[in-house]
Amino acid sequence: MPNPSHVPVMLDRVVALLAPALQRPGATFLDATLGLGGHTEAVLERCPEARVVGVDRDPHALELAGERLAPHAERLTLVHAVYDEIPDVLDDLGLAHLDGVLFDLGVSSMQLDVRERGFAYAEDAPLDMRMDDSVGRTAADVLNTYDVGDLARVLSRYGEEKFARAIARAVVKARETEPFTRSARLVELLYDTIPAPARRTGGHPAKRTFQALRIEVNDELGVLERAVPAAVAATPVGGRVVVMSYHSLEDRLVKRVFTAGTSSTAPHDLPVVPADLEPPLRSVTRGSEKATAEEIAQNPRAASVRLRAVERVNTNRGDHAA
Repeated sequence: MPNPSHVPVMLDRVVALLAPALQRPGATFLDATLGLGGHTEAVLERCPEARVVGVDRDPHALELAGERLAPHAERLTLVHAVYDEIPDVLDDLGLAHLDGVLFDLGVSSMQLDVRERGFAYAEDAPLDMRMDDSVGRTAADVLNTYDVGDLARVLSRYGEEKFARAIARAVVKARETEPFTRSARLVELLYDTIPAPARRTGGHPAKRTFQALRIEVNDELGVLERAVPAAVAATPVGGRVVVMSYHSLEDRLVKRVFTAGTSSTAPHDLPVVPADLEPPLRSVTRGSEKATAEEIAQNPRAASVRLRAVERVNTNRGDHAA
């Protein structure tokens, strides 16, 4: 397998947000989306008190990250799991809580850079798109088995594709002749199906369809919807959760969880809010933060990032844990 490139997005800002929670003796940090380990490497170097648990559903990422992080092996535990399995990971490791959690969502640098994984539409490759390529259905399976209605739903919901139904009809018709196996044929179909005026705006015409298929194959939004509340529930007072999203569907879901956790459940007309109705979280970012123009110039993948972070301030449950 080729050696992929890896430039961690918003590295200094992420570590700065996590560091206050990780400076205390015995602190535990969980990188829920380890990838090639760039953020975790920086945490290990800059937060010497922290023990780190690195989680990834991609066994290839775990192998490469393990090699990169070998100098810190005594403070590092690698776990092959999907990040909505945080409670199980804690139980298996005998951990009571997590002082810091990071989610760097979406497709990783490694998965994009390795052509055979099928995530990138710029090169012809097998239509796989599984983050763990040892289990589950592939993008080809979705294209070759879903009916028009289900395909249109996936493309519309997860890709926000205006021409979802036309694309779905074209896919179902084309697979009658030959099943879909490679990305170039799908890209060609998208060019033929999406009207020319629409192709000239909004980026590559395959971008939305590939995003939608990837999210469907990996159940990314379902996993995220379970994972973020689980991460928040695992943090003690002073613990922080940092999330980096790369499209609006992810960011809206994260914002909803964080807003619930930072909002008081007390009636608005109460002159004094009882302690048990105070929100359990506080925001440590002002809304969602973006990468600087300088970073985007150095790392184009940072252009779409939206970063949000919260800190637990009391042990109240809040709506986020409901």
